[in-house]
Amino acid sequence: MSLAARHLEALGMPTLCLGSALDILQAGAPPRAVFVDYPLGHSTGRPFDRADQDRVVRAALRALRTITAPGTIVRLAAHWGDDAWRAAAAATRGDDTRMPRDTSPQYQTEDDRRLAEAAAQS
Repeated sequence: MSLAARHLEALGMPTLCLGSALDILQAGAPPRAVFVDYPLGHSTGRPFDRADQDRVVRAALRALRTITAPGTIVRLAAHWGDDAWRAAAAATRGDDTRMPRDTSPQYQTEDDRRLAEAAAQS
C-alpha cells in the first residue's frame, strides 16, 4: 500500500493510507496516513456502526487535505468501546497461534537486504 501511494504521489496524485497497525504504517512510510486504533481489519470503523464509519472516513478525507509534511501520520481519536480485543490480538496462545510481532526488517534474500540498506542510506 505504501509503495503504491509513494508511486502515485510521484506522479502527482494525492494519496492517503488508512490503517490500524501503527508500526506497519511507520515502516511503510506512506506520504500521508491516518492511524485508527481499532482491531486489524476494521480501519474504517466498527461493523454496522454507520456513524462511526462516517466519522472515520470523514476524518481521513480531512487529513488528505490538511497533511502538508510528507510522512505525516495522523492519529485519529477513536475508541473501539472496550480494550478486550487488544489482549486477544497480542495473544500467542489459545486460538491465535501467531508468533509475536517482530519489528525488525525481514527479507526474502540477502540481495533484498543489501538493496534495502543501500536505498535507506541514499
